[in-house]
Amino acid sequence: MNVLFLTLLDFSTIEENGIYTDLMREFVKDDHDLYIISPTEKRKNEPTRLIDNGKVKILKLQIGNTQKANLVEKGISTLSLESKFKSGIQKYFNDVKFDLVLYSTPPITLQKAVEFVKYRDQAKTYLLLKDIFPQNAVDLGLLKTSGIKGLIYKAFRSKEKRLYKISDYIGCMSNANVEFLLRQNQSISNDVVEVCPNSIEPIAVFISEHEKKEIREKYNLPLDRAIFIYGGNLGKPQGIDFLTDCIKANESNEKSYFLIVGSGTEFGKLQSFFEREKPKNAMLRNQLPRNDYELLANSCDVGLIFLDKRFSIPNFPSRLLSYMQASMPVLAATDINTDIGKVIEDGNFGYWCESADLKGFNQLVNKLCNEELRKGLGRNARLYLEHNYTAKHSYEIIMKHFKK
Repeated sequence: MNVLFLTLLDFSTIEENGIYTDLMREFVKDDHDLYIISPTEKRKNEPTRLIDNGKVKILKLQIGNTQKANLVEKGISTLSLESKFKSGIQKYFNDVKFDLVLYSTPPITLQKAVEFVKYRDQAKTYLLLKDIFPQNAVDLGLLKTSGIKGLIYKAFRSKEKRLYKISDYIGCMSNANVEFLLRQNQSISNDVVEVCPNSIEPIAVFISEHEKKEIREKYNLPLDRAIFIYGGNLGKPQGIDFLTDCIKANESNEKSYFLIVGSGTEFGKLQSFFEREKPKNAMLRNQLPRNDYELLANSCDVGLIFLDKRFSIPNFPSRLLSYMQASMPVLAATDINTDIGKVIEDGNFGYWCESADLKGFNQLVNKLCNEELRKGLGRNARLYLEHNYTAKHSYEIIMKHFKK
């Protein structure tokens, strides 16, 4: 088949590791011809170009600045995405008849580009639903359903509904996502929606005790404490206030240590907290290069997941996979609507508490300071990953629709 994948991720090769590139490699392994549009922002000053590797063709499409830009620039750039993607398809892939179009949320603003290929080629369309927008913005108070902001919400909601309507299949991250989507969008047929989880191609990970000691010394981390690591986006969805409460509440705990590594809109807020409070049981670091981060994460003991308690939508963060790959138990503090905690506890590879339950969180931290317990949970995490969250598994879920 000729497969088109539309994404806002900036990459030039599918040999990188990640939930989308790992999935794309499965298509190539099965001898499909893969066409990808992966944009590059204007600030990089790189003109649009086509990278042709035979079975894989990646269009590096220059778009406006959507990251680290002011609201006006970001808004204009986001609104122009549809037309730029559609023009890119017409100019570079006009002679290709696509059988399948894959695309992920966000953004809902690729709807017209998907629609164009669907009707031009009678292609099947598959939405990888990673984010339910604009409801997530409403949950966090960034949008309202009434007033001036309500008009913006209604415009986005209309595009969201249209995206669902033109999607032949919708792959959700978990059962709770499926239930939420069908409950909130009764026009969607049950037959269209299925679980197609975040997944990776697991790699073998082994770091000796000697290497682990060297890495901890390199980053000035204690050798005699359980290191709880949070790695990834530090934005409003993570509920940073609860994270800082957890750090303060564990300052006298001599068995635990918190390492926060990442970037995002709330990094400055966290940085101010560290400068003001100077916690002795925690460290904040800027985002690291991928390989450096993976080595560091594999030298820690417990993976942390935080989600804002206000969420009504069931988020399922993909950072869970990197913890599982490292055979690391997971401690999740989230809202009550996501089922990530249920998956973690049913799989017996970690624990969950509500991201308002400081006492419960502290009890779980103390529990996870037990090394033997961590080893057992960590083994379970790796096994659960290999049995449920591999890229091959997700590929087969998508492809079963074409093998009937």
